[in-house]
Amino acid sequence: MPTTPKAVLTLSDFTQLIESTDKIVLVSFWAKWADAQCEQMNGAIAELRKDSVVDSAVTFATVEAESLPDAALRAKVTSVPTIVIYKKGTIVDRIEGANVPELTKKLRAHVDTNVAATQQLPIEEKLKQLINKEPVMLFMKGSPNQPRCGFSRTIVDILKSYKVKFGHFDILQDDEVRQKLKEFSNWPTYPQLYASGELLGGLDIVKEMVESGELLDNLPIEKDNLTERLKALINRSKVMLFMKGSPDQPRCGFSRTICSILKDRNVTFDHFDILTDEDVRQGLKEFSNWPTYPQLYANGELVGGLDIIKEMIENDEFDEAISS
Repeated sequence: MPTTPKAVLTLSDFTQLIESTDKIVLVSFWAKWADAQCEQMNGAIAELRKDSVVDSAVTFATVEAESLPDAALRAKVTSVPTIVIYKKGTIVDRIEGANVPELTKKLRAHVDTNVAATQQLPIEEKLKQLINKEPVMLFMKGSPNQPRCGFSRTIVDILKSYKVKFGHFDILQDDEVRQKLKEFSNWPTYPQLYASGELLGGLDIVKEMVESGELLDNLPIEKDNLTERLKALINRSKVMLFMKGSPDQPRCGFSRTICSILKDRNVTFDHFDILTDEDVRQGLKEFSNWPTYPQLYANGELVGGLDIIKEMIENDEFDEAISS
C-alpha cells in the first residue's frame, strides 16, 4: 500500500532524499496558512499513487516550507503549495499553486519516461530494482486496497495488523515479472514477501512467523521506529504477555506464575520473550512506565505485572479487565 509521504525535517535529510536514489522524487512544499490549497494537492497526489506504476516509480515527500527555509530556498520555492520534481538531485519540473491537471500531466510524463527506460533493463536487473524498491516489498495479485486473491488479502491483513509499512507490486500487471520472479527467487507461488531485498516467503511462511513471534524480528524496522514496533507488538493479540522465556519454557518464576494463572483461567494469549530483544526489553519499560517483567496487556492497554494480576483476581476484577 502507498506509505505516508516522508516528512523531511532537516536539510541533510532533504539532500539525501533527492540525491541518493535513481527514482523520481516528488517534494511537496506546504504551509499551514495555505492548508486548503495544500490539501487539494495532497488529495491529487493520493489519487495518483493509487496507480501502482506511479507509486513504484516515485518517492514522495513533504517539506513545511517555513520550518525548513534552506530547503525551500534551494528548491527556489516562492509560494505554496509548490511541487518540485527531481531526478538524481536535479530539478526537472515544478508545479506552483493548486494546479491538479498540471501535476497529473507532468508527473505521468516523467513516470512514463522512467518506466520505458526500466523496461529496457535486463529482467534480472529489473527484478532486483523492484525487490529493493522499499525495505519491505510484497509481490501480490491486485493492490492492498483491492486484493485479487484470498492469499494476497490475508497477507495484506497480517501486515496491516502489525502496522508494517510496505511497498507492493501487482504481478497481474506484468506477466514477465510474474513468471521470471518465480525463477529468480526459486519460489513458485504468490504472494511473495521480501525484506531488505531478501525473500521471506509466502503466506504459509508468514503465518508461521506470526505464530512463533518472529515476524517483526525479520522485518527491517529502524530503531527510530521502536515506538511503532512496541505498539504493533502490544496490539498483536487481544491479550499479550511480555515475559522471560516462553509459556512452555518460562525463564523466571514470575513469568512461570503468570502463565499458570492465565492457563488456569483459560485465557488465550500471545507472548513475546523480552530476553530475545534488548531494544524491546528496555524500550517497553519506558513506553509503559513500568519497570519490571512480566507485563500483561489487554486490548492494547497495560494491565500490570504479577502483583497487580493477583490483586485483580482477589478483587474479582481480572476477568472484566481481560474481556472488556
